[in-house]
Amino acid sequence: MADTHPDPLRPCYVAAPLMRFRDVRQLLQLERPARDPVARRLRRCVDVETMRRLARRRMPRSAFDYADGGADLEIGLRANREAFEAVRFRPLVLRDVEDCDPSATLLGEHFDLPLLLSPTGYTRMMHPEGEMAVGRAAKAANLPYGLSTVSSTSIEDLAATGHPHLWFQLYLWRDREMAFDLVRRAEEAGYDVLELSVDVPVSGYRVRDVRNGLTIPPALKLGTLADISLHPSYWVSMLRSAPIEFANAPPSIAGGVTIENMSAQFDPRLGWDDLEEVRRRWPRKLLLKGPISPKDAERALAAGVDGLHLSNHGGRQLDRTVPTLTMLSAVRERVGPELFVLVDSGIRSGTDLAIAIARGADAGGIGRVYLYGLMVAGERGVTHALSLIRADFVRTMQLLGVRSVAELRAKGPELLAAD
Repeated sequence: MADTHPDPLRPCYVAAPLMRFRDVRQLLQLERPARDPVARRLRRCVDVETMRRLARRRMPRSAFDYADGGADLEIGLRANREAFEAVRFRPLVLRDVEDCDPSATLLGEHFDLPLLLSPTGYTRMMHPEGEMAVGRAAKAANLPYGLSTVSSTSIEDLAATGHPHLWFQLYLWRDREMAFDLVRRAEEAGYDVLELSVDVPVSGYRVRDVRNGLTIPPALKLGTLADISLHPSYWVSMLRSAPIEFANAPPSIAGGVTIENMSAQFDPRLGWDDLEEVRRRWPRKLLLKGPISPKDAERALAAGVDGLHLSNHGGRQLDRTVPTLTMLSAVRERVGPELFVLVDSGIRSGTDLAIAIARGADAGGIGRVYLYGLMVAGERGVTHALSLIRADFVRTMQLLGVRSVAELRAKGPELLAAD
């Protein structure tokens, strides 16, 4: 009699209908490629580090290194990042964080984030639109933007973007009258805040720039021929644009700016009486910017500043300077809770910004972050970089269990593990 029971070890084949292409596409979640090459680049930039790597590939070495590098052995540059990376959180749980507000009032003005786009020099070297593109992106994001004395766009041209909250960062040159003329021009152009930078009595030694033979603008020399073949779009955009000028620099500089002739403009005689003179000449908000110790912070407060911008120049001036995040607690303790204190040098994400606020800062500043965006995609790249910072900042606040910037600062000691 035949065995009617199927063999359990024998494979059983069941016919299945063939999947249609649209079913396969839905299963694999295939996306239509963006026709816009800028959109394709930005889609890849899911975080700031990815944006940095893409900027490095797209830019000539000398231009990228100018933005990315630090002084001497770059120990301070690395230490700035390590200070943020060493922080550990102790989040608050079971808290309603659906309505999380990342906005903040800084020096009497309301902004969408407690964030300054810090001043950077020669920004048109990164993209032909330079400071104008950054200013427009900052205006759209409702964030303040600081223009550098060594910018490649003039005080007046940036003001023409209509940004209502511009800051101006001042170096006091050897020619004091020229420097004080910049103060007058910033006031007449409607800038809200003046920042006096006090960490450049002489220029730092940036080895990458010296090695690359950096000039402003980058020169078409024999050594750049290979670079031209690797980055043709950059050089074409530079040649099609107006020449990069030292828009607010001393008129004595001509024939291109080099490390040597720029260093000669800084004044090693800079002293506290210069701060007092600037205070007399500037009627609006005044900040002191640099790696300011608690003792110097107290003296600056007595001189009439409205706040402090703690910065070690992003590790680009004096190498091995204490990270500003490390300075913050002692400075805040010395000046009290009310004085405005902004921190930069090392902030690369919204999480870093949250750490700075939790440590006692009123705001944070970014420089390299928006420059990477500018290198990748101009104004749209800056906007994308700011959107990454904002999304990360809001998400970090929610995961920490806080609903506002004020609460983040107030609960900072609870949220951050001890060093």
